Amino acid sequence: MTDSSAKLNFSTDEVLFDTVFTTVGSTTKLFKIYNSNSQSLIISEAFLATGTNSQFRINIDGLSGTSFTDIEIMAGDSLFAFVQVTVDPNGSNSPLLIKDSVVFVTNGNIQDINLTAVGQDVYLHKPDHFSTTGFPPYSIIDCNAIWTDDKPHLIFGYAVVDEGCTLTMMEGTRVHLNNQAVLWIYDGGTLKILGSKGNEVTFQGARLEPDYKELPGQWGKIWLSPGSLNNVIDWAIIKNGSIGVQADTLGASASPTLQITNTIVKNMSAAAIYGQGSFIRSYNCVFANCGQYVAALTIGGRYSFEHCTFANFWNGNQRTTPSIALSNYYIDINGTTQIRGLDSAYFGNCIMYGNIDEEIGLDSSTFGGNFNYKFDHCLVKTALNTANGVHYNTVSVYQNLDPQFIDASVNNYQLKATSPAIDQGNPTAIIFDLNDKFRPNSTTTSIPDLGAYEYYP
Repeated sequence: MTDSSAKLNFSTDEVLFDTVFTTVGSTTKLFKIYNSNSQSLIISEAFLATGTNSQFRINIDGLSGTSFTDIEIMAGDSLFAFVQVTVDPNGSNSPLLIKDSVVFVTNGNIQDINLTAVGQDVYLHKPDHFSTTGFPPYSIIDCNAIWTDDKPHLIFGYAVVDEGCTLTMMEGTRVHLNNQAVLWIYDGGTLKILGSKGNEVTFQGARLEPDYKELPGQWGKIWLSPGSLNNVIDWAIIKNGSIGVQADTLGASASPTLQITNTIVKNMSAAAIYGQGSFIRSYNCVFANCGQYVAALTIGGRYSFEHCTFANFWNGNQRTTPSIALSNYYIDINGTTQIRGLDSAYFGNCIMYGNIDEEIGLDSSTFGGNFNYKFDHCLVKTALNTANGVHYNTVSVYQNLDPQFIDASVNNYQLKATSPAIDQGNPTAIIFDLNDKFRPNSTTTSIPDLGAYEYYP
């Protein structure tokens, strides 16, 4: 059909890519080309407007290139066109806008599809050490590096903070990790995350398209390996990985392996926080929405959580594991039980709730060993007997009550006005909540709410 009135139709008039990092290819997007006419059409030309200089790549009807000729579409049929983009570094800290178009010439008619991408320069951490013993490829972060908010950091493989070194992340720092990537704080290394309210340090995957915004399992974990010390996470948002923070320092320690405060860890395919014989202190944190546990505190250790919200409404598959898991042993490679005492696990003014019947798992060795835990002024979803005052204080009063979060489906764990968690806490020295709003405390006569958030009308 050669009539000039016969034109193509398209499934869209623009293909838009959200922020794409420099040197890293985007996801593939597609649009469809339709021939709605009663006879076949010949696309005499189809090409990228900027030709071989384009940062976009196209594939039409299975052919890749920058220009094509004499593509036939049968009557009433359609073709797929696929588009990708790679952004070249420009040395700028600000996002850049990349534009092009795919031009179609049919029967003398010129039609086009706009291509738009937002690009962003990054600090790239890519493996340059390769082990012959099976250890994953890794890079070593500059000793005593200070990361700021000027432009994002993008991690491939394992990025290592070495022995005797400290990595400091200042407020507003953005960290993106590729598939299975890990930030590893090695034996003798230290991580200091120093965000602020409204300028949190963020950890998430390397894809920023809307489909990836809340998708778990996009990267590996923050790993505080045995021997790391004095790690601090304050005002951070850590989301969409496999394990949010794994703390593996074993044995006695005079100071916490990790102090994590004013932080949200959510949408992890395995666990938000995973301790193995560690010493962890935490307050004003939300640990939420994970495929297995929101807090797995295993192989003993010492733990203290105050004014934290543990909420698990995972819907990726059928979750059978409780939100909170405590244990004091492990089985070694020979099948022998090794006792690691749970010296203390204290939960004060916390909420533990989720979408299965039992959200507390207690796994104490039958061979003995310390197994010390206490839930003090907590709202807990459990069928356990909470009458024992050694392990539970006022918990039975709030047992299995719905905390009435504003909207758990979008990870909003603030309290509704009718929440039974309001005015049910025990005053502490923690005078601000996760919204950085005043909390009644040990210096006032008022009573605080349970969880990470105070209710304010």
